[in-house]
Amino acid sequence: MALNLLMLGPPGAGKGTQAERVSRARQTPRISTGDILREAVHAGTEIGRRAKAIMHRGELVGDDVMIGIVQERLERGDASNGFVLEGFPRTVAQASALDRIMTERDPLIVVDIVVPEAELVRRLGTRLICSQCGTNAPIAVSAEVACAKCGGRLVQRADDNQAVVLERLKVYHQMSEPLVEYYRVRPTFRSIDGAQTPDRVAADLVAAIEAAGNGAVRHGARG
Repeated sequence: MALNLLMLGPPGAGKGTQAERVSRARQTPRISTGDILREAVHAGTEIGRRAKAIMHRGELVGDDVMIGIVQERLERGDASNGFVLEGFPRTVAQASALDRIMTERDPLIVVDIVVPEAELVRRLGTRLICSQCGTNAPIAVSAEVACAKCGGRLVQRADDNQAVVLERLKVYHQMSEPLVEYYRVRPTFRSIDGAQTPDRVAADLVAAIEAAGNGAVRHGARG
């Protein structure tokens, strides 16, 4: 059975770090809509210019744009045998669209990373991003350290100042938390504690994936 993994959680929960670890371990492509959008912003494309103003206000890019980006990415050959998806869906409408995209695929395993809001604010207020390629630096990395991907200088993200952080979390609670309720009833849904060390979270994630996969087999789940 292919690993089709969807990672949920608020900004700062560590989805990107954990998605990268699973992607490397399972040799499965990591698909991050956040990275796709930031690359477009950095490149100055039309969609990048549209997304830039929205992202800097702490708001979310519209469903139609995000659904199109994800569908195109999942149709590429490297995702035919599984993927690790993070940053999408962010609304129930996007989740419904993803279900349609997944109709003929193996079950979607959904893992929600839970972190207290106070810890999220602390993490986001100190998070850094590469000024050259736009890649997020791991949490707690110093600004003196160069980007691991391209060697560029690390700076604070424009959308990580305190006012915007609080707005982003507010938007998440209003729009994205219903996703947990949307997926919770599925045998392939699991929730893990993201306020632990990255290694502990990674171990819990592996266990959750295995348990969810067994649940899918028992229930004959698809999509």
